[in-house]
Amino acid sequence: MKRLLISFLVTLLFCTVSGEQLNLLTHVHAQQKPIPPYAKWGEYAMEKTQQRYPNAKIIDYLHIGRTHGPHTSTEKFKLWLKVNQREFGVFINIEFNNETQKVIKVTFKETPK
Repeated sequence: MKRLLISFLVTLLFCTVSGEQLNLLTHVHAQQKPIPPYAKWGEYAMEKTQQRYPNAKIIDYLHIGRTHGPHTSTEKFKLWLKVNQREFGVFINIEFNNETQKVIKVTFKETPK
């Protein structure tokens, strides 16, 4: 009887610890990552790319970086597109006013694999 009681208590202890650990892992994974500052420009880049290449499917996306100037900055992206059986990259540069965030110029440059 003692053996059965001890086994039950040990099992209960392990279940409780495992449940707490599982709860902790679920909580950690449920936390959201902060939104990067370039996210809105990435969405803008995808919208403009879809307008320029309406039959293309965007299959990948890379934020290259931002260049800062005294009055304007430029966000740089590379998107990977697929049209029918053709796959190619497109570099997109979005120049915008630092103060107003108004877009000044968007440039596209295709690149092979």
